Amino acid sequence: MIKYNLVCKKCNKFFDSWFSSSKEYEKLKKLKHINCYNCNSLEVEKSLMSPNIINSKNKKLQEKNKQFDYVKKTLKEYQKFIKDNFKYVGKNFAYEARSIHYKNKKKIKGGIYGNASREELKELREEGIETETIPWINEKDN
Repeated sequence: MIKYNLVCKKCNKFFDSWFSSSKEYEKLKKLKHINCYNCNSLEVEKSLMSPNIINSKNKKLQEKNKQFDYVKKTLKEYQKFIKDNFKYVGKNFAYEARSIHYKNKKKIKGGIYGNASREELKELREEGIETETIPWINEKDN
């Protein structure tokens, strides 16, 4: 995992965000999935960062690492539950959700999960179709 300091070029807000790798950041940036929490602008860039030096005396950092490990473990447990109890529909999530909602398809026991753009999720909510978004950790990522 890598933490970047980000800045919105539109409203000048600074914020931090975690990514599984620098390649993942670049991929999400290219797909326009990184936006400002304040103004929702896509004009977000990495800002200057100082290196974080770890030493054994830094108890706060060690505590944050423990908290991060706990959150990561919990997310992986959620993912396992979702994989075991929901049907994966990939990039067809919006289509499948509408099909179920408007009863064009049989209800799938336990529901579905997959990928949808921010715009697709907004449209689904406007249609009264409830969705949830959770962070997803790939098996191969640390």
